[in-house]
Amino acid sequence: MSELIHMIYASQATRPFSDDDLIALLGKARANNHRLGVTGMLLHVDGSFFQVLEGEADTVHALYEKIARDRDHDPIVKIIEEPIEERAFEEWQMGFFGATRKQMAEIDGLAVFFTHKAPMTELGASRATRLLNAFVEGRYRLS
Repeated sequence: MSELIHMIYASQATRPFSDDDLIALLGKARANNHRLGVTGMLLHVDGSFFQVLEGEADTVHALYEKIARDRDHDPIVKIIEEPIEERAFEEWQMGFFGATRKQMAEIDGLAVFFTHKAPMTELGASRATRLLNAFVEGRYRLS
């Protein structure tokens, strides 16, 4: 058994994703992740994706390589890869949240990034960690 890690990456969609496309993507990801023992979350904002994958290192690496070959994402940028003691999204085969930039700007520490319309592939490790923590702590549930 390899070590437990999380990998955080962002990507830019190469085509528009409709609600039906996102539902299909999520269904496929959940089934695949359940089979692989991977948990995590996926965020979609204006054609950009932010994803956290948690699981055994070998499995997460193989899954990331598969995702990186998918032509629906370009560029794809690995932001953080590190060992973890426990999963933050243990109950989520793949949690999903679709948001507007305005909603994301309301999360503490992310306002400047999301109001400047930068793609999520430009998120640095510090902002990625803030975004991750917002989901872990439930602060993404905006009123």
